[in-house]
Amino acid sequence: MSRLKYYYDPKTCKYERFKRSNWDIALNSLGFFSLASVFAVLMLLSFNYFFESPKELMLKKENKELTLYYQLLEGEVTKLSHMMGDLQQRDDNLYRIIFETEPIPGEIRNAGIGGSDRYKEIKEKGLRQEDLVVSLSQKVDALKRQMYVQSVSYDEVTEMAHKKEDYWAAIPAIQPILNENLNMLASGYGMRIHPILKVRKMHKGVDFAAPKGTPIYATGDGVVSAVKTVFGGYGKHIEIDHGFGFTTRYAHMNEFKVKTGQKIKRGDLIGTVGNTGSSTAPHIHYEIMKDGRFVNPVNYFFKDLTPEEFDKILELSGRENQSLS
Repeated sequence: MSRLKYYYDPKTCKYERFKRSNWDIALNSLGFFSLASVFAVLMLLSFNYFFESPKELMLKKENKELTLYYQLLEGEVTKLSHMMGDLQQRDDNLYRIIFETEPIPGEIRNAGIGGSDRYKEIKEKGLRQEDLVVSLSQKVDALKRQMYVQSVSYDEVTEMAHKKEDYWAAIPAIQPILNENLNMLASGYGMRIHPILKVRKMHKGVDFAAPKGTPIYATGDGVVSAVKTVFGGYGKHIEIDHGFGFTTRYAHMNEFKVKTGQKIKRGDLIGTVGNTGSSTAPHIHYEIMKDGRFVNPVNYFFKDLTPEEFDKILELSGRENQSLS
């Protein structure tokens, strides 16, 4: 209950009761609320300055958790980068050496992605953890680039592996006739006495003496490039293109079992031994050309011979004797 206020009225020489007007009440109320509002604002600012609100506490906690997760992710990205480096090292120093190809240059593996403004959008947001976010983004982009290059490299290695299989299948790696006792090699590669001219001449292949009609087999996968018959020289002969620079020739044959353009596999029957052309006895004259040059066929007889048998046939082929053609 509010106190009653009086004032002395000199006109009436009495104490009169003080009565407030509505305007005074309004002004007093306005002043009170203004002062209270200012005080409340000051109290709120002081409280916010010295004390954190529940929302701020929650956001700070969330920021700490996000920072921790960013750091964990950065650690995982670093581990992945190390793993990628190991894969790159194996690729360059193992797989590509096996398949005889050059390693991928480092400037290609480590090439950057995008320009200087790639992370402009992130930097313009004014994030508190801007450096961490940009650093992680850069590492992820670099890892993505390395993964792409490595993926392309593995595609190339896979293709080279398939080609390597084709290469090993194409090499003329067996003898053209069955020679289990190693006693059919009559004359080897090199300077030999010509059977007709009786002078030393270069013998560009090897001669296997065998009865007429003995089966002759393809020594590697390939395509029959020629089936010819001439009255001198090679007589009836076949040429096979094996690819990868290899060509084989089988001369002085009796019968043909293949035709030009036919695809064959190593060990396929292609004809029989004969005595045609410039030949002094039934035999098969066998030649190998690598990149257009004649090479010693004995050096390629590794598929059907043991090391001991190879040494023996190498010795037999090295004897200077008379060739059969």
